[in-house]
Amino acid sequence: MLDPLPGAGGLPRAPWQAATDYLLDCWQRQILFLDVLRQRGNQYRAHLAETAPSVLGFTAEPVMDGRDLPRPVNYTLSRILPPAGMPADRRRRPFVIVDPRAGHGPGIGGFKPDSEVGVALRGGHPCYFIGFLPRPEPGQTVEDVMQAEASFVGHVAGLHPEAEGLPVVIGNCQAGWQVAMGAATRPELFGPILLAGTPLSYWAGWRGMNPMRYAGGMLGGTWLTAWAGDIGHGFFDGAWLVQNFESLNPANTLWTKAFTVYSKVDTEAPRYLGFEKYWGGYVLLNAGEMQQITDDLFVGNRLSNAEMTTRDGRRIDLRNIRGPIIVFCSRGDNITPPPQALGWILDLYGSVDDIRAREQTIVYALHDSIGHLGIFVSGQVARKEHLEFASNIDFIDLLPPGLYEAEILAEDEPGPDGLPYRMRFLARGMDDLRAIVQPRPEDDRRFAAVARLSEVNLGLYRQFAQPWIRAAVTPEAAEWGRRMHPLRLRYESFSDANPAMAAVAPLAAAVRENRRPVPPGNPFLAIETAVSGAMERGLDAWRDARDLLTEGVFLTVYGNPLLQSLLGLGAREAPPRQRPGRDPEQIALVGRRVAEIRASVAEGGLREAMLRGLMYVSLQERVADQRSFDMLRRVHASHGLDLSLAEFKAMLRRELLLLTLDEEAALAALPRMLRGATPAAVEEGLAALTAIALAAGPLSPAGQERLERIGRLIRSAVRAAPPRRRARQGAPS
Repeated sequence: MLDPLPGAGGLPRAPWQAATDYLLDCWQRQILFLDVLRQRGNQYRAHLAETAPSVLGFTAEPVMDGRDLPRPVNYTLSRILPPAGMPADRRRRPFVIVDPRAGHGPGIGGFKPDSEVGVALRGGHPCYFIGFLPRPEPGQTVEDVMQAEASFVGHVAGLHPEAEGLPVVIGNCQAGWQVAMGAATRPELFGPILLAGTPLSYWAGWRGMNPMRYAGGMLGGTWLTAWAGDIGHGFFDGAWLVQNFESLNPANTLWTKAFTVYSKVDTEAPRYLGFEKYWGGYVLLNAGEMQQITDDLFVGNRLSNAEMTTRDGRRIDLRNIRGPIIVFCSRGDNITPPPQALGWILDLYGSVDDIRAREQTIVYALHDSIGHLGIFVSGQVARKEHLEFASNIDFIDLLPPGLYEAEILAEDEPGPDGLPYRMRFLARGMDDLRAIVQPRPEDDRRFAAVARLSEVNLGLYRQFAQPWIRAAVTPEAAEWGRRMHPLRLRYESFSDANPAMAAVAPLAAAVRENRRPVPPGNPFLAIETAVSGAMERGLDAWRDARDLLTEGVFLTVYGNPLLQSLLGLGAREAPPRQRPGRDPEQIALVGRRVAEIRASVAEGGLREAMLRGLMYVSLQERVADQRSFDMLRRVHASHGLDLSLAEFKAMLRRELLLLTLDEEAALAALPRMLRGATPAAVEEGLAALTAIALAAGPLSPAGQERLERIGRLIRSAVRAAPPRRRARQGAPS
């Protein structure tokens, strides 16, 4: 409907007037949009001119510099200074946030008040941040970075000896696998680790989606990584990684992001410029670093197979991690889809009993829609998922060994912690993971073929091409090549360094003084929106066709039996890769551990017996939440006696292991454990057990039956004890 002319008795505005208004508004928005691009270019140049550029939105003070370590790295450890009104409680375990060095600069984990850093500070936790400088140290390797981060975490733990646990370490994206590797090689330093959007199983993925995993095969392996390092004179330009990310969603890259700013240029500029400061902050990696990442991780997939080793020959095995592992991923993430975030569990463990035998606790949470960056940038995610993880971190540390899925439920009223949500944990099995990951053995064979072809092509490149390229490229030529990268040019060309932009700033100032935005009901705005939608749909259709073709070519070429035979994969009955969880060594280790645990089935007293009974009920319910944890903390406070919280947690985990290995034998041992208990102490313990079991809500009929069985079993054991012996017995152990 046409807008009425003001003062014209409500008569409709003439079409020519609507067109004139729209054209004026369109012209003004173009000038203002150009000025936003000019500001973006100037911001880019100023950001890169800084010695330690970062988008961290909190004040921080340096604590350690990785350049001072025996093997120098370009990483730093800083302490986040709590804002006024948010004092840190030194008794609370510290949080360490590690940002990804995957093309962009540091700071994204604390980019906004509602962020991982902000959540930790609001919870009263001392907070630390691990960032990095734009250029790596000479000779710096992936292992050097891993060891440096472990040293940082150990230093933080030493600064907080009175804390109730080891540091919580959050690794975002690429930083997540560095954190996991560090925790696997130095498990004594790490508390719970949260891996947010972290790929650990690179061959995994869903058919018809996630085309990024096919890139190695489509490019013939990792020789192109070596070439990029050679033309960079020993440096790999992070802009290449960012370009790969952007190619996944051409509609957003080529149209939507810019159109959103153009269409809302009066209000959208601050948000856009803030994000572009991060997105355009390209950093460098050593060529050797990036080569190992692509060889061992992206194409070789050696981390989830426990095939990577350190310089001194130690295997990097994620099964050695002692603290809880929390995996946060999203179905809407096209860079780290859930199969790549969770597939490593199926690679390393044959069953949940294997996880328990290793005394590991693994928790995963699935978001339905958020994109990759949103996992650790979105304010909405920070206010919900990350806030719940931080609020429940001690509960997660208390969970017995096993595999769990975290669910966040909305509450009608805020709970005791003041939050509108409640997180609960549901016991899961390997079949639950398989339903998410959807592993395909035939695809493993295809990716194994890619890995072997990559070794061949990389060897040929190094033998015949690399010497010539290295001889021809000078440091000056490499720097010129980086400046001419298309992603860098799009920032530089719209900055004040370009003389053609000289008139934009004064013209934009004049437009702001005479701004005449078009009324919302203008019909030409509707046409503009429709055209934009058509552009998005067209680019999305092109992307879908490209991805479908890529997948088809990959599956056909690398599924060819002749090519697989030429690459040494002809024996189809032989597995294309090792499954560590099925190794005889692993099976023997689990067997020895099971025998040790079984031999201790009758150890302990009333305290252990009550915890065993509680775990027996919990096995039926397969769910626990914050209310159960609050009750357990009260039990520890009243019955823990001289036990620390860590010792109490270890006792709880041990009792669950005994039950899962042989439930009937564990229950049959209860009378022997209760020989030193009085009836009054037993009744007090049973009352506490019942309160904890019911804390998360009414039990199922089967759970109620288990609770009643435990009561009958324990009471009958005490009644069967000789009267004179009961009279001599005191308080529970």
